[in-house]
Amino acid sequence: MTHFIAFSEGRLEGGGLSLRCALGKGGVIRAPEKREGDGASPAGVWPVRRVWYRPDKGPAPETGIPAIALRPSDGWCDAPGDVRYNQWVPLPYPARHERLWREDGLYDLIVELGYNDDPAMPGRGSAIFLHVARPGYAPTEGCVALAEADLREVLKRLQGASTLEIRA
Repeated sequence: MTHFIAFSEGRLEGGGLSLRCALGKGGVIRAPEKREGDGASPAGVWPVRRVWYRPDKGPAPETGIPAIALRPSDGWCDAPGDVRYNQWVPLPYPARHERLWREDGLYDLIVELGYNDDPAMPGRGSAIFLHVARPGYAPTEGCVALAEADLREVLKRLQGASTLEIRA
């Protein structure tokens, strides 16, 4: 099992790697204090679930976790009152959601983290991913983000029991 740690200072370490990363614009907060839309990354140890990738932007990643090819009709529900809150949804979807097929490249690779998903608690935060960083490592909406090449290196080290810890 590989364990990675994302530090609030902007470093991700584990698997023999030490990489620059971006975290939430709201900082790192204790998971029980996390709220939908606060821009904070939830502190804690989160299992990696699966990776989603844009097949039109590059090959399937080398990884030991399930890999799913994204489609333009893939979304993620972020409406706290919806029964599908913090889950994949097909688009169009009637409740508030995030589109996973994005033009800005941030979701060309997405590692789904097991935050607030067993079961999802309404309003405690959704769509906490490990994904591609913005230019200059601008802060995220609560996710952890890496340069695409670095993310592909992390993916090579992930297995079914791997975890990502977000630490203040």
